[in-house]
Amino acid sequence: METILISGGTGLIGRHLFRKLKDKGYTVAFLSRASRQDMDIPTFAWDIENNEIEKDAIETADYIINLAGANIGNKRWTKKRRQIISDSRVKTGQLIFDKIKENKNRLKAFISASATGYYGTITTDKIFSETDPPSNDFLGEICRQWEQSADNFKKLGIRTVKIRTAIVLTKQGGALAEMITPVKLRIDSAIGHGKQFMPWIHIDDLCGIYIKAIEDTQMNGVYNAVSPDHRTNKEFTETLSRVLNKPFWFPRVPPFLLKLIFGKMSEILLKGSRVSSEKIIKAGYRFKFPNLENSLEDLLIKNSK
Repeated sequence: METILISGGTGLIGRHLFRKLKDKGYTVAFLSRASRQDMDIPTFAWDIENNEIEKDAIETADYIINLAGANIGNKRWTKKRRQIISDSRVKTGQLIFDKIKENKNRLKAFISASATGYYGTITTDKIFSETDPPSNDFLGEICRQWEQSADNFKKLGIRTVKIRTAIVLTKQGGALAEMITPVKLRIDSAIGHGKQFMPWIHIDDLCGIYIKAIEDTQMNGVYNAVSPDHRTNKEFTETLSRVLNKPFWFPRVPPFLLKLIFGKMSEILLKGSRVSSEKIIKAGYRFKFPNLENSLEDLLIKNSK
């Protein structure tokens, strides 16, 4: 069976995607800081600073999925942190490209993560699609460079797919796990004015889109990985409270408090617009969880029984 090499595979998305790929019969390997061949998942070492990747990792890969990237939401955006966020996305793609070029490995496809942050931290009536330009703010510029590093693979004649990912819903960590705690403590509330949209996607659908990107040779370029069900922050929080059978009553978290706590990073909480899923649907992807209520019930109710 074909081999899928995943960078950033030990993260939230990578672990889930690994299981889905194994269920379909694929051989899966990870790129990590240390080589480990005694594990269930063969793990090859790479050193981004020294521009090194174990040769076998590149030579055996039929497809590469690049999920590498430092978490944008767990630390304040200091100058140093911004550089780490950028390098963890751009330099990793460049390193893989350099090694593919050196080893003349004819990959069947290179599939790179990106983010709906490409469209910027803005609240507007516009529904953003893949043809829209990147925003000129921090996230927009990071995503532009991220995708630009992936586009290098097209120069080698390799099919290249970029997945602009929304907030990923999964019970095992991530944004949803953070939102559950105040709901259970009955202190849940909307953030800011609550009218900002929260583009989201169920983890199973995100993995489904990655698998489609592997198997559908017609997929090229960029696709939004986002549910067709548009919800504001207030609507999302109210739905979460209802699914967990908890009251929604606490006053909204004021913007100034978030800015005080998170600094510039507060923009990703206070702002947000709708993002279109039309292109991936037209490509033939059928969402398993297109509805927020059903997604939350699947993650929080069915899986808890």
